Amino acid sequence: MEGLAGPPDYERRAVSAVFTSAAAAVGVPGFTDTLGLPAASRVCVFMVDGMGHDQLTRRSGHAPVLRSLLAGDHGATTRVIDAAFPSTTAASLAALGTGLAPGRHGLVGYDVLDPDRDIVVNMLGGWDPAIDPARWQPHPTVFERAAAHVPVSTVSQARFEHSGMTRAALRGARFRPASTLQAATTVATEALAPAGPHLLYLYANDLDKAGHRYGVNSPAWEHALEEIDGAVGRLLARLPRGTVLLITADHGMVDVDEAHRIDVSADPGLMSGVRHTAGEPRLLQLYLAPTADPAEVTARWRERFGRVAWVTDRQSLIESSHLGPVDPDVLPRIGDVLVAAREPVAFYDRARVGDGPMRMVGQHGSWTGAERRVPLITVVAGGTASAGSAGKDSRGSRRG
Repeated sequence: MEGLAGPPDYERRAVSAVFTSAAAAVGVPGFTDTLGLPAASRVCVFMVDGMGHDQLTRRSGHAPVLRSLLAGDHGATTRVIDAAFPSTTAASLAALGTGLAPGRHGLVGYDVLDPDRDIVVNMLGGWDPAIDPARWQPHPTVFERAAAHVPVSTVSQARFEHSGMTRAALRGARFRPASTLQAATTVATEALAPAGPHLLYLYANDLDKAGHRYGVNSPAWEHALEEIDGAVGRLLARLPRGTVLLITADHGMVDVDEAHRIDVSADPGLMSGVRHTAGEPRLLQLYLAPTADPAEVTARWRERFGRVAWVTDRQSLIESSHLGPVDPDVLPRIGDVLVAAREPVAFYDRARVGDGPMRMVGQHGSWTGAERRVPLITVVAGGTASAGSAGKDSRGSRRG
């Protein structure tokens, strides 16, 4: 797709490399620290849903602790990495949890086609009970592999413990529930207090919820960022000395004015040949009727929306490597035609999703810088850990 940023480097500069590198940093065999993290006995990965790098730097005045880390205080380092493609929670959290690109882990959108039943299914809170998460995503998770060697914990809301997402891509850790962000930081620091190696995953979604409802330019988003900043401060103050704290995110966000939220279902001619829609409002996936011509549908949608979106077919997307290598079982879950917003617009199939999603201000899913660029802040609690080196595996040898 002309003008679209290149694919993520899933092994070395994307969210998929974070937990695999963390596992290597604590000495778990079979993993490679491609991010060059400091070696440590404890690593805490703080995943802040929706905290894009561009939004964080623009609003860092509301986050003095994070601003100081971005400036390199306390020995912190910051780099910009990519979300998974699409830039959505399901794809990125599954990439984090498995270390795999979406073409392999199979969570290729917020909602996608289940080709076996020819219905659209949700990959987050509305997981279809007829789908076995372990069959949908059969690869071992990083959590499962690491837990055979070191304690691994997840700190998150209790409602996520048995969710489809957790069972598909984040399974294998000891789940430690926490109902609030303040409680979560307490649970995390207490879990890491005992001596010995430990990997911990801490998840917070309040910032994402504020962005969706009110927008990233809202006071509500700023307040949520202030709460995240307070959590980071508590972690730095309470984590055992030498613990490596990694702060990252699954995607950024773009505000979309109401006038630019487009109901594609209102145009029967545009929807001709489209059997199902899925994906995100900023990366709509079209599944076509058997008699439809993908080239004709692509051309039709490109003629209508080419000035504000990248429009491509499935084969071209696969060849671009944005999804990484694609397993045969995953292939039919991907839309025949994909519409990725490049301007602040969003596409809805109101006939399928109703009016509720169209009230959301903040959106993501496409591949603009504001959506795909996420921070990776590395800081050592107390300032003591040995420097890592990119390309070393968990036994200290360089990658071949």
